[in-house]
Amino acid sequence: MASPSGLPKTFDPSSFEERQSRRWEEAGAFRPGGRPGDPRFSVVIAPPNVTGKIHIGHALENSLVDALVRWKRMQGLRTVWVPGTDHAGIATQMVVERALAREGIDRKAIGREAFVEKVWEWKKESKDSIRHQLERLGCSLDWSRERFTLDEGLSRAVRKVFVDLHRDGLVYRGRYVVNWCPRCGTAVSDLEVNHVETPGKLYFIKYDVEGDDVGAIVATTRPETLLGDTALAIAPNDPRTRRLVGKTAILPILGRRLPVVEDDFVDREFGSGIVKVTPAHDPNDFAAATRHGLPAVLVIGPDGRMTGEAGPFAGLDRFDARARVLERLWAEQRIVDAREHVHAVGHCQRCDTVIEPYLSNQWFVRVAPLAGPAIAAVESGEIRFFPEHWTKTYFEWMRNIHDWCVSRQLWWGHRIPAYYCARDHVTVAEERPAACATCGLPDLVQDPDVLDTWFSSQLWPFSVFGWPESTEDLREFYPTDVLVSGFDILFFWDARMIMAGLRLTRTPPFAILHLHGLVRDEKGEKMSKTRGNVIDPLDVIAEFGADAVRFTLLSLASPGRDLPLARSRMAGSRAFMTKVWNATRFVLAQEVPPEEPGAEAADPRALPLLDRAILSRLHETIEAVGRQLGEFRFDLAAASIYDFVWRDFCDRHLEMVKPILSGKTGSDADRRSARRTLHACLRDVLALLHPFAPFVTEEIWEALGSGTLLATAPFPKFDAAFVAPDADAAVHAFAEILTRVRNFRSERGAPPTEPVELRVAPDAPHGPALRELAPVLVALGRLSALEFEPAAPGDARDVVEGVAVAMRFAQREARADRAGIERELGKLDDEIRVLAARLRNPEYLEKAPDLVVQKSRQRLFEMEKRRAALAGTPH
Repeated sequence: MASPSGLPKTFDPSSFEERQSRRWEEAGAFRPGGRPGDPRFSVVIAPPNVTGKIHIGHALENSLVDALVRWKRMQGLRTVWVPGTDHAGIATQMVVERALAREGIDRKAIGREAFVEKVWEWKKESKDSIRHQLERLGCSLDWSRERFTLDEGLSRAVRKVFVDLHRDGLVYRGRYVVNWCPRCGTAVSDLEVNHVETPGKLYFIKYDVEGDDVGAIVATTRPETLLGDTALAIAPNDPRTRRLVGKTAILPILGRRLPVVEDDFVDREFGSGIVKVTPAHDPNDFAAATRHGLPAVLVIGPDGRMTGEAGPFAGLDRFDARARVLERLWAEQRIVDAREHVHAVGHCQRCDTVIEPYLSNQWFVRVAPLAGPAIAAVESGEIRFFPEHWTKTYFEWMRNIHDWCVSRQLWWGHRIPAYYCARDHVTVAEERPAACATCGLPDLVQDPDVLDTWFSSQLWPFSVFGWPESTEDLREFYPTDVLVSGFDILFFWDARMIMAGLRLTRTPPFAILHLHGLVRDEKGEKMSKTRGNVIDPLDVIAEFGADAVRFTLLSLASPGRDLPLARSRMAGSRAFMTKVWNATRFVLAQEVPPEEPGAEAADPRALPLLDRAILSRLHETIEAVGRQLGEFRFDLAAASIYDFVWRDFCDRHLEMVKPILSGKTGSDADRRSARRTLHACLRDVLALLHPFAPFVTEEIWEALGSGTLLATAPFPKFDAAFVAPDADAAVHAFAEILTRVRNFRSERGAPPTEPVELRVAPDAPHGPALRELAPVLVALGRLSALEFEPAAPGDARDVVEGVAVAMRFAQREARADRAGIERELGKLDDEIRVLAARLRNPEYLEKAPDLVVQKSRQRLFEMEKRRAALAGTPH
């Protein structure tokens, strides 16, 4: 039920979040206003996979971006944030395959065309789910510009890039050893392989060598691959193996004759200094085989089973074959040693299957020529990293970059625009050619493979605006201003966008790359279904409200750190939103007469002290939040807002002005000023908080009756004329004195209503201000008397913020609680001793920042003054 303030008594986010989301959409609030050429702010979403569910990492990233976008929009910039989804080749194909399997449908049985049709049907439903989830989070995306990586325009851009890079010699096809996932049935890039330290065994196997009685001892962790050996290799000039130069070894079990070759790739420190060369199942062995003209024998197939070349083990799963090969080797007394050995085993990032190095024909991008300009753009400052330390990681990877395998053996994705004639000539073209470009034969067959998902994603910052066409959006909104990304996809996506943007548009795709940490559980552990510690963003939005979830994530987003996320923290943010709600209800109950001018019209210097102090703190907060958002310190900006709203505005100012508003103290002019200031502060608080908590602030803004949307209202502007350090310091001292009076009662077991006499030293700092606030202090402190005079015998003395005060109970025999004073003196002595020792330490004085040392000295001075005052309290 609505109250006279216009807001229900109970704060319930579910009652207004979806309604406010509809208001924004119906008003077109998130479409760029202004005119072409006006100052603008452009961002593209990191497109979530079209698999129908965003995770807590997406919630973090999109909360960060939305805070920036809303802030820039409120600053009056022509702002656009382009939404969209990624077709996510492997992930989406796996999801749809599983869904079909539950219906008894096999992908291979229905064929490629029918399967792709099924995926498109599934995608239509899933896309709407992604949009709904992002809207639930409050993301201010311009849905009129929504894109999908398989949209026709984006697909055409992909084909053009592939063809152009092929023409320039930067895309090529070749037979090489790649990372292969038997479960997914496709090649994957180096970045899609997780290397897991795995306990295993290192087997030392004896190979006979013709004309050598000793033979060769070879160490391997994968004995099943010896079936594909085509040579043994030794290091040049190694005295231990020099006798084997030019000899021939015999492959155990199969009896194949193997030449012994010399090659620098052999690590003398590993095993016996002799290595087996298995060209079809190891990239280093393949390179060595190429150098020495050795054949490659494929013994493990794409399904992870042994091929016909594996002889008696053909058809076995690779790991079953390992056990059977070991049985034979033990039986033939070929194993001379077996040691426990921990080594890094590659696992597919998608399905956690052990990766198999596999020789096959694939398409590659020659990356080194693209990496050079991308390195230079960061070195020159054209692109800046936040936090800056990620540039070192970026440079290391880019300077040691390998060619990128871009072909995937899937059906869902961008089909590679390469066509083969009956003579196996290849024609690369944007559209299907009528005949072979080499020999003129017709009836070409398109390459069955698709491109790696990241190949199309690298074009995202400009393809979403219509590239390669010269569209108005491309001219107006490219390059983008900022990319916000998890550090875990720096090389998957961010670096590739930089390379592609510079190559294809001659312009960096963004000016700033902000890399955030990963969301972990409250113990700092990675979230996983196995651990049972996954937090679903929709679940916590339903429990705490979207604003609380967003505010929590933003307040935890310290640069360079992962985020330990706990439900208790979100409950705290929910309490903060409730605090804002209740404060608003109080302020709205203090109606400002329509004829009264706003607080903005008043001369700050002429305002009552409490109004000057809160407006001073407000403008300091406005300045801090703007600066901190500009530095991507979302955590500090959230803390600045939280501290001002909770401590300064709600806990202090609202309490202090209650006696004035109720008429207990002050004049009519004071009451009018207090009401104007409350409303002015509330409006600015809502605007400050809006980028962090858009729903509750928009709901309250609507209740103010402004008739406009807060989403498009101006962001508060800092005005130095309102900054009044003297008023702020005086009110702070006032608040601390009030707290001290209350503590005086509780320390002595007195009820909160027991009258207290308070004396304030006549020459105390902030004397005139404290005299102005005396009536408020009397009312709030329940004082029977307040005198500006020296302490009397029997008073309990203290120093609060440099102000000497003395207290006694009005209705008791005047006496000081000496035991309590002695305890306080003991605590002060300990603190003074520690701080004094620190300030005598030359190392501390040399290394600590000047500001920290200065604060320590000030703290010591204040504690010594307080001790002197307490020590002077009579028995």
